Amino acid sequence: MSEIKVKKSKPIKCTVVSDKMMKSRTAVAQRLVKHPGLGKYMKRRARFMFHDELNQSKMGDLVLIKPCRPRSAKKSFELVEILETGERE
Repeated sequence: MSEIKVKKSKPIKCTVVSDKMMKSRTAVAQRLVKHPGLGKYMKRRARFMFHDELNQSKMGDLVLIKPCRPRSAKKSFELVEILETGERE
């Protein structure tokens, strides 16, 4: 028998930027990338939609998300934990 290898990916730290949906949130992860020609560091960002079953994360929170099975066309991450809370209005 052959074994199926599953690629495990690391959890991602990101900031919640939208909490207007029920059980869904949008988050942004920023990183610095060195430009190969210029040598200076540039900001790059990626947006993720993730599943939040209990609606516990709010806008501005720093959260940890991990990949999961696709829950919709755009949502394939789920909330692991809230690392720190952001400013509330």
